[in-house]
Amino acid sequence: MVRLLGALILGGAACTAHAEIAVVLNSQDASVSVINKSSYAELRRIPVGKEPHHLMRTPEGSELIVASSAGNELLFLDASTGDVKRRLPNISDPYQIGFSPNRKWFVVNALRLNRVDIYAADGFRLVKRIPLRSTPSHMAFNRASTHVFVTLQESDELAAIDLARAEIDWRMPVGRQPAGIWMTPDDKHLLIGVMGRGHVEVVDWRARRSVKQLETAQGAHNFQTLGDRRHVLVSNRAANSISVIDQETLTVVDTFPVPGGPDDMEVTADGRELWVTNRWARSVSVVDLATHKVVRKISVGRSPHGIFFVNAARE
Repeated sequence: MVRLLGALILGGAACTAHAEIAVVLNSQDASVSVINKSSYAELRRIPVGKEPHHLMRTPEGSELIVASSAGNELLFLDASTGDVKRRLPNISDPYQIGFSPNRKWFVVNALRLNRVDIYAADGFRLVKRIPLRSTPSHMAFNRASTHVFVTLQESDELAAIDLARAEIDWRMPVGRQPAGIWMTPDDKHLLIGVMGRGHVEVVDWRARRSVKQLETAQGAHNFQTLGDRRHVLVSNRAANSISVIDQETLTVVDTFPVPGGPDDMEVTADGRELWVTNRWARSVSVVDLATHKVVRKISVGRSPHGIFFVNAARE
């Protein structure tokens, strides 16, 4: 009986160790929640540096990079387990991070320092610091990796940075408090969540002009693909809702409620579930995408922001 009980405990531990996980950044708790995707249960919390806001997978795929903005470091986590593998210190204020599609550049938006730092992705060697006004927030790249586009929340602008020259190419106004930014799959338009006006600004980045405004709801904030190369979601943080945008027709085709200040999102690879961090509610909402209903809420830490899981819908 004792042997059987021991075997069951060991077997349960093995199942937990190999469970597919979701990783959620609790920005005000300086921690990461590791969640079992099948049971929707938080497995553990891992202490990390101060104010982890955003995260992304490394190009080769085995690690997650957590950007600890107030801790001034990058943490590399095992993408399958959430275990901290290594740390890279002396990365100033990494609020938002991104690799260029050609994997040549690693870009850091230093929001509180009002600058963008360009690194060579191989070895994370600093190439140049680019001062920008004011509060560089989110970023998107064009397919050819010639430019990174950065929203400037407090100056209400979009900045285009030439990556090869590591210089500002141009700036343009895009509305009050721009935040999330998304490149459409055809590489033609940038979609920008304008938090202060409750719409998405559509920018023809080659012509350097706005071509359309898509009315979503108050606090239009961040984007996430549905994985079908046609539709993208935008979280309306102040309005407690999610809108669905058709990227071919550039229209809003649906909006549904998600209470709690919806922020960052992930969609399961099968397209059945949307997971949303609720910035004001210390929770993650799981939405059934067939019905657009919140079917579960998972308790996490304070001010949950970034979220990631390995098997997610991607463009």
